[in-house]
Amino acid sequence: MVNQQPNRMRGVKVLKAVSSPLRLQILNLLFDSNALSYSELMNQLKMNPSRDAGRFAYHLKFLLKASLVEADVEAKKYYLTDLGKMVLDVADRVEKKAVKPRGMLVRTSHLTVEEFDANKIANSLIKEAKVPPELAQKAAKEAEKRLVKSKTKYLTAALIREVVNGILVEKGYEDYRHKLTRVGMPVHEVTLLIESRDVASDCAAAISKAGQTVLGEYTLLNIFPRDIADAHLSGAIHIGELGTWMLKPREVIHELCYFYLHGVKLDDPKQAGMQPPSDFKSALCTAFNVMLHSQKETNCTQIYSNFNLILAPFAKGTDEAKLKENLRLFILNLNQHVDATLGIELSSCQMMEKEAIGAYGKPAGKYSNYPSESRLIASVLLDIFLEESAQKPLLNPKLIIKLSTDTFSGENLPILQKAHELVAKNGLIYFADTSKKENQNVAFSPSGTKFTADLTGDWETDTMRTGCLGSVAVNLPRIALESKKDSAVFMELLRERFELAARALTIKSNALKQFGKNNLPFLLQKAEGDNYFRIENCNRIINLAGFWEAIEIVTEKTSDTSKRQAFAKEIVDTVLIFKQKMAKKYGRRLYPALLCDHKAAERLAQLDIERFGVAKVTFSGTRDNPYYSTLNRIPIKAIPIPTAPAGTIETTQLLRGLSSGGSLDLYELENVEFQTHALLDLTKRIIQSQVSEFFTYNRTISFCGNCKKTYYGALHKCPGCSSMSTLTTFDRFTST
Repeated sequence: MVNQQPNRMRGVKVLKAVSSPLRLQILNLLFDSNALSYSELMNQLKMNPSRDAGRFAYHLKFLLKASLVEADVEAKKYYLTDLGKMVLDVADRVEKKAVKPRGMLVRTSHLTVEEFDANKIANSLIKEAKVPPELAQKAAKEAEKRLVKSKTKYLTAALIREVVNGILVEKGYEDYRHKLTRVGMPVHEVTLLIESRDVASDCAAAISKAGQTVLGEYTLLNIFPRDIADAHLSGAIHIGELGTWMLKPREVIHELCYFYLHGVKLDDPKQAGMQPPSDFKSALCTAFNVMLHSQKETNCTQIYSNFNLILAPFAKGTDEAKLKENLRLFILNLNQHVDATLGIELSSCQMMEKEAIGAYGKPAGKYSNYPSESRLIASVLLDIFLEESAQKPLLNPKLIIKLSTDTFSGENLPILQKAHELVAKNGLIYFADTSKKENQNVAFSPSGTKFTADLTGDWETDTMRTGCLGSVAVNLPRIALESKKDSAVFMELLRERFELAARALTIKSNALKQFGKNNLPFLLQKAEGDNYFRIENCNRIINLAGFWEAIEIVTEKTSDTSKRQAFAKEIVDTVLIFKQKMAKKYGRRLYPALLCDHKAAERLAQLDIERFGVAKVTFSGTRDNPYYSTLNRIPIKAIPIPTAPAGTIETTQLLRGLSSGGSLDLYELENVEFQTHALLDLTKRIIQSQVSEFFTYNRTISFCGNCKKTYYGALHKCPGCSSMSTLTTFDRFTST
């Protein structure tokens, strides 16, 4: 008892210290501000220094004696002690118990309704944003005060978070607020999404778009450094497929032989895999299942390069009618479920000298032993496309035909005639020139991305089981406007933006390597200890959006062609130097390119118009639908034409330095009929002159769902039945 008496007396002194409202107010002020001087305390208490000095000194001295406050003599500041903080906390809890709560209810993000508790705010700050406990308690206490003062009876977790974020911003803790920000969509935007015509018939599209919006915000807030996130938001760069940036590669080139040898293994134990195929039908079934399961793990298209060649051993001895029936089912299944691309090989390549994989994964000689089967598959494929596109265009899967100067004769000629008959009507086919020896084993994607044996020198390792990791567009017209037409400033800004894009792509590569085992179980399956998909070999594309618009801005739309081409060459040379210098740090497969990108083309142009005004921005399209150029468009008004369209050779040679990552020349067919033989002759001359390495023909087509007829051009009303609601316009390249 003798030992407890002093402790009790000290406890009484502490309780007596907080019995005064003024002393309690002093403790609260010190808690909120960490430290205050004598005069600062008096000012915040609104006490008169001459009139109230004695009373204030008495109360402050009382707190000092009770060890609730301590003084820093050198700094002339007063601080709360640990005991003072504890007493203040106890006083708050006593006050809440003594005074009945106001009954504030909170609708939480866990879909429950709970009574308001400031401690939960503090705990969230500590857990989510790593806020120091003391600062978290202060912010929580301030948030409670403001919410009580607002007399709100029913709160939401989102509202509380907004109040707390406001407090953090006011106090200068922007980094903590950044981590605490809630990602999501405003109610109005969700309503518009649900009511949108684009998703009215497909609820999965609405769910996917909402999910990608949230993941895109998360990536900008928590994955990218602030400079990269700000560059994307401001329109200096455009990061493609932001919503799945950390989860999926952009494009995948499959090696079908791998699955014909090992079978298809599925990560889900509830689903049975597939053994190596035994015949043509099961070989197609394997090909479809590979793409179907990879679709979940790929942003854009999947490619089977040399598709007809790989299937050739399975076609030997197969009845042509049966072969066509199986191929048609395969094509229609892809059309419904997968974004796919099939490569048709009509020229010579090293693949032909490879050991062929046949039934049950057994060797079947060399692929060069199956020339007739390979051509049969190509021919039947085109027959199916012609039949299915007779009324409505069949635009998926895409077809890429590899050609060389010696392809336009002999047994290949009927196949090429069918291909150009499809182009002349309403089909979309891509052509790749493999005349040069270094291009014989090249793989292309429909975006124009090019895959060559430039990494290890082995065409299989460098072009198969790889793909395009991602694409970041650099806004060149923005650089032209910010540089005020100063070439030196332009190149320095270009270097900065180029490196921002390279860093963003490296972040994606690291994320896929780190989390790929969980996010990409099918693509990263192993056989003989080797991952199927080679992330490290993927291309990383830095797309130069608005290349020609930037040149027009800097050269002031001069008619002097030499001046324009000189600046264009300076840009190309400078970018190639950047690429070479950054290769060690950001990967050898970092490529600058001019490739089709609808979203980047539109978004960057619109942001520049909003910032600089429509009069200062040079853009393509109309004022209602502006966009920047992201590919080389070549109008074809009539055939015959010169060996190459005017200006095409000069432009192609000028941009040759940017073609290592890919290229796509778009030959625009005007809205008139073209004869098959004339188009075939044009393709032959393009290949012979090597004016375009990878190209396609394009035309706008309108299809009426009511009378099932196709018309050239973008129409507002069907010429046959005058219907407007059933008319659909097809144009893959409207915005580029």
